[in-house]
Amino acid sequence: MEQIFVMLASFGAGLIDAVVGGGGLVLLPALFAAFPNAAPATLIGTNKTASVWGTMAATYRYARRVDLKWRVLLVAAAAAFVGSLAGAQALTMINPDALRKALPFILAAVLIYMLTNKQLGHHHAPKFAGKHEVAVAAVIAVVLGVYDGIFGPGTGSFLIFLFVRLLGYDFLHASASAKVLNVATNIAAILLLAAKGHIWWKIGLMMGVANIAGSFVGTHLALKHGSGFVRVAFLVVVSALILKTAFDAFG
Repeated sequence: MEQIFVMLASFGAGLIDAVVGGGGLVLLPALFAAFPNAAPATLIGTNKTASVWGTMAATYRYARRVDLKWRVLLVAAAAAFVGSLAGAQALTMINPDALRKALPFILAAVLIYMLTNKQLGHHHAPKFAGKHEVAVAAVIAVVLGVYDGIFGPGTGSFLIFLFVRLLGYDFLHASASAKVLNVATNIAAILLLAAKGHIWWKIGLMMGVANIAGSFVGTHLALKHGSGFVRVAFLVVVSALILKTAFDAFG
């Protein structure tokens, strides 16, 4: 029964994650509810084992339809990989409670900023070029790579926000670019947590199949409806993330 429950959650997570990130909002709480006695690192590792497949599927579909800057993204993905390794190592050594309590306030600041800047992300107008764009993307990637390795929920949403705000991408290009970095952070965390025995492979791979199915639905919606749809979905998911993370931290 638990496996059916987490597979359904994985489908929903894949759909949400493909559009705006934040799939951890659905899948991590489902895993913690289904397996309350498991170590947090094991559930986070199993979550990443499932979600990486949907993220790779979304990346493939976006890459076929959206003009991605691979020179920028491959360097940023390498930075995200290193950051995620460091974060995953920290996860096995520290308690992320302080980060858990700060998260709803950070997300609230992002939401307020987006609501007061209504045109942000509607038009694709990159602010940098060449080495400057690579450098800014790499800094974003390594910082959020560390966060994803330690904790994770909302990483995709943070990536999208920073690609829109700092790099000048529209929401569709930002969402597609974020998927490339998310693949790198997930793989890094999986490698480290697997080496320490913190992954349930059977459950993770079963959830991965459901995550891919959800990802295809989400990517189809994003490509069909464009940046306006992605922006609205982003605001909805961030609002839900605020409520969920606030309840987890203080409820």
